[in-house]
Amino acid sequence: MPLLPMPGSPAASWAVYKGRLKAVFDGAEPRVCAAFWLFGLINNVLYVVILSAALDLVGPDVPKGVVLLADVIPSFITKLCAPYFIHKVPYPIRILVFGALSTTGMLIIALTPALQDSRSISIKMGGVILASLSSGGGELSFLGLTHYYGHFALAAWGSGTGGAGIVGAGAYALATTSLGLTPKTSLLASSLLPVVMLISFFLVLPLGPLRASYGRHAEYQAIGDSDEELEEDALLPGDLLGQRDEQEGLLSSSVHSVSSRNYRSMSMPDRAWHSFTANLKRSRGLFFPYMLPLLLVYVAEYTINQGVAPTLLFPLASSPFQQYRSFYSTYNAVYQVGVFISRSSTPFFRVHHLYIPSFLQVLNLALLTLHALFNFIPNFYLVCIIIFWEGLLGGLVYVSTFAEITDNVPKADREFSLGATSVSDSGGICVAGFVSMAFEVWLCRWQVDHGRDYCKKR
Repeated sequence: MPLLPMPGSPAASWAVYKGRLKAVFDGAEPRVCAAFWLFGLINNVLYVVILSAALDLVGPDVPKGVVLLADVIPSFITKLCAPYFIHKVPYPIRILVFGALSTTGMLIIALTPALQDSRSISIKMGGVILASLSSGGGELSFLGLTHYYGHFALAAWGSGTGGAGIVGAGAYALATTSLGLTPKTSLLASSLLPVVMLISFFLVLPLGPLRASYGRHAEYQAIGDSDEELEEDALLPGDLLGQRDEQEGLLSSSVHSVSSRNYRSMSMPDRAWHSFTANLKRSRGLFFPYMLPLLLVYVAEYTINQGVAPTLLFPLASSPFQQYRSFYSTYNAVYQVGVFISRSSTPFFRVHHLYIPSFLQVLNLALLTLHALFNFIPNFYLVCIIIFWEGLLGGLVYVSTFAEITDNVPKADREFSLGATSVSDSGGICVAGFVSMAFEVWLCRWQVDHGRDYCKKR
């Protein structure tokens, strides 16, 4: 795809920009894009709202990492296990279940008395767990659903998930600070958001491509080659057949070992076992090219966000703030803007070598950790630039990973692969959640021992 000309260059004009943009979005179906953008927004926004409300949910004496882990671990377990059986559940039923789980979870959180004793906190965390289960199942399902709607559906989903960070954090802050609503009222209002997801699926999304697939397959796209494909293979010259097999690659060859005729003759337990082992082979083929770079980038960025950012503080006199707690919320807002921009960039920009931005994110973690220890970055604004760059890298790896799967994984394996790979982001956040709780304490103690006690002030 040709890049847009730089503003002010001889080739730059509104007609050129309009023509290029039209070419970029050629073939995009507005209803599909709108539906998947709303799927990404609603599925992720409750996760952000819950994290934004962490202090209100557990109080100042309980580590906020408890909320993060309750918001992530159930999602991680869902993404780890569900790809091996969730294809048996039709998408309309999934959407109804996820909507019910999200609404129930948010109602439990909102309606539990605003006490901060162990019983009340435990009940609230139960609501968080229900919302997390819905978010994890929703993410792997909506990513799998993009298989039926193409690249623009994936791009819209990614943009929506990026927008969830800005909308979720901004809406909760606006409601509780500017509008003066209580946390209970704000959380009750957010419990209505899953209705938007149901409307998007049943009324906005054209369901034709999905209905066309009903009844055609029981095991994602296929477990074995169809009889027609086997007959076609017999007619292909040897060199062309070899080229096609090479293009289909590891994932396809690992699961297309049983013909559809033999598969139909299996007993139900044998079918289930064959399906499970075939999907395990699919997962192994996904790990190094897709799962590992996505895992690395999430471990690094969430360790920055939860463990390092709370210690990236400067004297108030040299900052635009009146309170030290404002640094963290500002860093989070800057990060979310970066994520939104990069997750919306798929139609314009892609990375194909996923490990490069992942390693750059690890360098960001090292750089900001060294600054927390040795205080060499001169001002707050330079840290904001690095945090913005962190958000860009994280969002870019996320959308590029699933775009690469859409481009490179054979169709027979694509729906499973999109859902299964989504475990990496939740896995990375889980690892970072545990690491960050120790990391923040260590960095803060170091700073206090070296005469910088800002992290103890709020």
